[in-house]
This record gives sequence, structure tokens and C-alpha cells, in this order.
Amino acid sequence: DALLADGGRPSRCGWLFDRWGVAWQVTPSMMGDLMTGSGDPEANARVFEAMMQMVKLDIPALRAAAAGH
Repeated sequence: DALLADGGRPSRCGWLFDRWGVAWQVTPSMMGDLMTGSGDPEANARVFEAMMQMVKLDIPALRAAAAGH
């Protein structure tokens, strides 16, 4: 929220631009495990597809996608 203050703007997949136009990607520490750690290409694809629909990353929704829910 602090990076978005005073003119920052959110973007896709956890990316945002601060008030000076510097790009940041805010990701949870467990994102790597969700994206590739399962060893299941279908689960990885579901997580990726879910993430592509998000602006702010929703961890419970990403976990649900990994689980196939």
C-alpha cells in the first residue's frame, strides 16, 4: 500500500509502479513453490492462469488453483 501511495498504480500479477514510475513486483515467498515446486505441470499451469487474472496476488486463490479447486 505504501508503494501505491501518492500516485502509484497497480498492474497485473503483483506488479505495481510507485509514484516515480519505478516498477516493483510484490510476491509471496511461497510463490516459487506454487509455480514450479509441485512437479505437476497441470497444477503449475493452473496457478499461472489464476495469477494472470489477478492484480494483487490472492494467496488462498493461488493455493486453491494449485490444488485443482
